[in-house]
Amino acid sequence: MEDILSMKGKVALVTGAGQNVGRQIAMHLAAHGADGVVVNDYFLDRAQAVADEINAQGGKAIALQADVSSHDSVKAMFARAFEKYGRVDVLVNNAGNAGATPNDDARKPFYETGPEVWKTWIGVNFDGVINCTAAALPGMIERKTGKIVTIISDASRFGDAGMEVYAGAKAGAAGFMRSVARGMGRYNINANSIVIAAMGTPMIEARLAENPERAKKILEKYIIRRLGRPSDVANMALYLSSPASDYITGQTYPVNGGFTFAL
Repeated sequence: MEDILSMKGKVALVTGAGQNVGRQIAMHLAAHGADGVVVNDYFLDRAQAVADEINAQGGKAIALQADVSSHDSVKAMFARAFEKYGRVDVLVNNAGNAGATPNDDARKPFYETGPEVWKTWIGVNFDGVINCTAAALPGMIERKTGKIVTIISDASRFGDAGMEVYAGAKAGAAGFMRSVARGMGRYNINANSIVIAAMGTPMIEARLAENPERAKKILEKYIIRRLGRPSDVANMALYLSSPASDYITGQTYPVNGGFTFAL
């Protein structure tokens, strides 16, 4: 039986793929036969570990370091990807930052902070999507085919007190994807977003284990009473990257256990 999710003949680049959701997306794309997967991360050792894992399982991958918030860094990464594979057919904008920063000011209400703190969220979650998409599009336009998938957050639709700038950046990324879809459809380029809620990463699982009562209250907000798994998101990312989704563009798909609905 034909694999409708086959990635054969495609080269994919996944940002922030050194761990968690990004790692699983890269693994999924490679497992479905991608000609090559570019595993990007800010930390090269994390990206290399994932690329090594893919290659050990019979896939094809390389690791490339880049800071997606830097236009020059992204251009250099894509140049190296083109040098290796000659093209990028699929871009998954997964790199995100929910506020990890050494600056204690990030814990204050946003109106008591300033641009030095705000850029922590905007640089990766919004600028990073623009930088990578801009680098990927010329080649896709030339070949008249391409898939762009951007991972956003339920904070962008539902709102999240204390995460105003992060939520705004993610909402901006979703709006950007819709506009890219409208502008690039004539080149057979699809652009879609995936909305995720709280993920069961090791860090979050550890925090919830410390406070079972808080964990219970959080899980009660989900129709499916568990946190998301990286594989949940990777399944949708694979679908939107594959030929199976050729007639889908400009859409935002929640993969969030029913935390929010699409309509």
